[in-house]
Parts: sequence; structure tokens; C-alpha cells
Amino acid sequence: MTLLSFDRMCAEIVAQTGLLASGIEGADLTVPVPSCPGWNVGQLLRHLGGGQRWAADMVRARATEALPDEHFRDLGPYADEDPAVVGPWLAESAAELADALREAGPDAPVWVPVPGADTAVFYARRFTHETVMHRADAILALGAEFTLDQEVALDAMDEWMELGSLPFHFEVHPWMRELLGPGRTLHLHATDTAPQAHAEWVVDLTGEVITWRRAHEKSAVAVRGPLTELLLLVYKRRPAHGEGVEVLGDAKLLDFWLERVSFG
Repeated sequence: MTLLSFDRMCAEIVAQTGLLASGIEGADLTVPVPSCPGWNVGQLLRHLGGGQRWAADMVRARATEALPDEHFRDLGPYADEDPAVVGPWLAESAAELADALREAGPDAPVWVPVPGADTAVFYARRFTHETVMHRADAILALGAEFTLDQEVALDAMDEWMELGSLPFHFEVHPWMRELLGPGRTLHLHATDTAPQAHAEWVVDLTGEVITWRRAHEKSAVAVRGPLTELLLLVYKRRPAHGEGVEVLGDAKLLDFWLERVSFG
């Protein structure tokens, strides 16, 4: 269950894209993006905008299967982008998706790439956080500071937990089954939020599937740090043992988990 309303998610797609567009003004977009090997910042922006436009196509068509993704599948031609060109184009991409979502409404039926509720709200939430993470990719690659609204960050963590624990991953990525075993639990604890935010997550690998819950529990390994840093960590945008993050307990389990989890 999302913490953000459908309207808020539509607005965040536009707002996060706007922050990204502002952050690239006058920047050198040929800078490589370490978290997206093989891409520079300009190519990353084309990827994001292309994804937003594809999702808008899906929602507008009420598609019952995946539509061909004709938007910038080959990023080779976009290695030397101009921020004055790609910034406004990216803003248009976000507006196009937000408009399509608002017109459809959250319950409009549409094909989605994972098992679950096949409705437009999936694309609203997914592209809220897809945009957030690619904003982080670009901003960090350019050497600037990445910050994020707490409520958006909390929902991003919840969505990552939900999607990353879907049983269908075992069919697509059989090696994820190797995560399961007795005593294997992980606790992620945000240190910069108010207690009422309940910004703690337990990942339980002790059963036949991956499960998670918001809880404060003793686990085999605990990771403590600012909320945004934890989000970047689970998305593999930050090293597990980086500055500002404290790891207590079985650090090898944390590394193994991050290595095997495929989502993100």
C-alpha cells in the first residue's frame, strides 16, 4: 500500500523531473554515470524520458500487453546532449505521463510488467520512484548533493521492498533462491526520521519466499543510516559500507543479499 496519493504521485513525476532539469542547467552531460555503466548523463536523461513516454503510451492505450518501446532503445546517438535541449524535452515527457495518468485515473486497467493489480496506479508509483532514482544518478554523477522529501523516500523504500520480494523473481532469477536460509534476517533503520515515521524495515529470508515488514527487530545484520542513504544503498547507488552508514552484525549476509537481489 502506497503512502502517497495518486494525485501526489502524478505531481511528483513532474516535480522530480523539474528538479532534475534544473540540476543539469549548464552542466556537461557527457559526464559518465557510475551507477549506470555505459551511459553518460545525457543518455540517462533520454532513457528516463523515453520510459516516461512509453508508460504514457501504455496508459493512454489501456494496453493489455506490453507495447513496443520505440523510445531511445539505442542510446548511442545521444552521447553529446545539450542541457538546453534535453531539459525541456524531459519536462515534456513527465507532463505527458502525468496527464495520461490523471485522465485515466488510478483504477484504469492496463498491463503491468509484474504480477499484481493491473491498473494505472502501478505506473504512477513506479515512475515516481524511477524518476527519483535517475535524478539521483544524474545529480550524483555531476557532483551535486541529492536530497529527497521524507514521505517520498519512505514510499520509495516500501515499493522497493514490495517489488523486490515478489516470488516471481525466483522464476526469472533462480539464483535469488540462494538467499533463503535459517537465521537470515536484515534490519534497515533510518536514523534521521521521527519515531512516528516508523522508518525501519526487516527483510526475512528464513522462509520459502522473501518477506518484509516495517518493524524494529533484532536481526542477523542491521544497517543504520539516514533514510536517503538507505534508499541509495538498496538501489545499489551507494556502497554497503560507505560513509554515514553503520553495519552491525553479519556484514557478509548484507553483501550477499545486495548481490543477489535483482530489482533496482
